[in-house]
Order: sequence, then structure tokens, then C-alpha cells
Amino acid sequence: MQLLIVHRDSEMGEALVQTVKSYTRHQCELVGSDVAALDWARRHQQCNLLLTQLEAEGINGLALGSSLSEIFPALQVLFFPNYPAAEQRLEIADTKVFPEPVEGDDLLAAIERAENARPNTPDLFHVADVLQMCCLSRRSGALQLVKETRSGLAFLRNGKIVHAETTAARGRDALLEMVSWEFVEFGYECSVRPPLETISAAWHEILIDAISSRQQETTIKSHRRSA
Repeated sequence: MQLLIVHRDSEMGEALVQTVKSYTRHQCELVGSDVAALDWARRHQQCNLLLTQLEAEGINGLALGSSLSEIFPALQVLFFPNYPAAEQRLEIADTKVFPEPVEGDDLLAAIERAENARPNTPDLFHVADVLQMCCLSRRSGALQLVKETRSGLAFLRNGKIVHAETTAARGRDALLEMVSWEFVEFGYECSVRPPLETISAAWHEILIDAISSRQQETTIKSHRRSA
């Protein structure tokens, strides 16, 4: 695979490149900004995996991922957010979000999953992974979450989820429904404001409840099948 790392801190970026080259056979290059990444893309025919800071001087990871996906349709993306790992409230299996300090084994496992993905597989993220990343990054705007024929919106204000809606539900129920979709494609628009506010609970409390309910439902179904 061809990997591209976008990181403003050259020392950290080089350490990531060396990790990839030491433990995999993949090609890996480093640039320090969105402009440099787009220039790199114009000079290369292939990029399978983008590893980018979520935000830094000269870097807007969400916008860059969207732009490069138009050039490389099969692109997968991993994010390095600017909050520390200690702030995470949820541990997501098969995460694609890596705050510092980056766990090397987890990052290499994510790279391996990208390598093993079937051709033309959509770039899927766990709903809770995306929501946690945007909340801890104090984002405002709207997230569109898409699961096959289903879609929903989650509205944020300064890192708080204040409203959510799907075709069938609004508020907390809509957020619970979207978490049940598990892996989704997503888009983010910072300029969109919520039409109303229907959620006041802390985002992590709702997500923990939703994931726990999902796990209980899975356990019940498993018991029914084995009965």
C-alpha cells in the first residue's frame, strides 16, 4: 500500500514514518500541510491510506480527507486528534482515531485492517469513534452519518451534542438509533447550526448507555439462537 502521513510536527511525523517502515512493507511518505498533501496527490497515481492530524496550523484533516477521497476513491483515513489519549471516555474496538501518545500496536493493527479491506470498501468509522473525536475536539456544526440506505444528523455546539435526527426519531432516540448502526460513512459541515436543541445530557453518558444497550441486545439474540 501507499501511505501518506500529514503532520505539522516533523519529529513526530518522522517517528510515525519509521514505525510504518520498520514493521510493514508499505510505502510511506510525510508532508506537513494540506497544501503539501494536495501537491503530493497531483504527483502520485495512488494513495491507499491517509494518516493525518485532525487539526493543526495548515492542516484541516476532515477537509483534507474529503478532498483526497475525490482524487483517490478507495482512500481510507486515520486521524490524529489534538486532545490527549487520557481525555477519551470510550475505548472503541477497531478505532481509526489515535490521540497522543499513539499506541504503536493499535496503529499498526489499523493499517493492517486497511490493507485487508476489500477493493472499493467505503471508508467506515464507528459512530461512537466519530462522535467522541468531534466532541473532544470541541467542534460545532453538523455530522451526517450514513449507513447504507439510512442516514442521520448530529448537531454539535462547542463539543456538546445538542440535537440529533433520523428519518424515524429526534433527540436522544435518534442518537441511540445512529449508534446502533455501528460503522458508517460520515461528513462534517462546520457552518450548519441546529434547528432546535433536544439533548442536554453529556455526550459520553448517552454513548455509553447506547453501546451498553447494544451489547445487551446482541447477548440476548445470541442466547435465543443457542436455546
